[in-house]
Amino acid sequence: MTQVAQAKAIVRALSRRGERNAGAILYSYRRVITIAREATMIDLRREGDVHVLRFDDGENRFSPDFLDALSAALDELTAAPAPKALVTTGTGKFYSNGLDLDWLSADADRWGPYLERVHGLFARMLTLPMPTVAAVNGHAFAAGAMLSLTHDYRVMRADRGWFCLPEVDLGLPFTPGMSALIQARLPKLTAHEAMVTGRRYAGEDAVAAGIAHRAVAEAEVAATALALAAPLAAKDGATVARIRTDLYRPVLDVLT
Repeated sequence: MTQVAQAKAIVRALSRRGERNAGAILYSYRRVITIAREATMIDLRREGDVHVLRFDDGENRFSPDFLDALSAALDELTAAPAPKALVTTGTGKFYSNGLDLDWLSADADRWGPYLERVHGLFARMLTLPMPTVAAVNGHAFAAGAMLSLTHDYRVMRADRGWFCLPEVDLGLPFTPGMSALIQARLPKLTAHEAMVTGRRYAGEDAVAAGIAHRAVAEAEVAATALALAAPLAAKDGATVARIRTDLYRPVLDVLT
């Protein structure tokens, strides 16, 4: 029996006993389940001066729970004392496959508020008060690829995993904010090719195209990202955030 099924059984039992607050108990139980699930989606640890934020939810799509968990982790990270830098990474085959299209398809009214949250995440990452490195351990597709572009550096696997913006093949135009982010963070010719053709870039191709800074063996992705981040941790976070804010003001104006 699942946890939710157990909760429903408890509520039914309470109802038979005439308990008036059964609905409130169920709500609380579900909230506990949600919090527990969010805790397993994101793992935040510190290695020296570098915080490692690991996504651990399968394809790491941006479900509402995933976005909640990521926001909470960024709150914790922002409040942490300096010096500090950030490395994000995924698990298994995926860095992130982007938007949760299954959840979105259930209700068209969800699109507007949901995209505002995603735009807010991109804006927050661009202005995070510390240096950032994306350790792209596997596939980074669509909004997951865009998330990697909000980082200062990107390290990809050389042997497996693609960076891809497949919106053209999905029949989904980029939002103005997404388009602005991509064009600001990629060379002009690469942005055009990636957006218009949906090309899948392997690690070495991504380096040649100016998408990634390094392409290394799978076992070296995390270590390479940490090596890039560690010397930057001493940078003043407020200054880093201000420089990025000024540098990407046109993008932030569209995202927010």
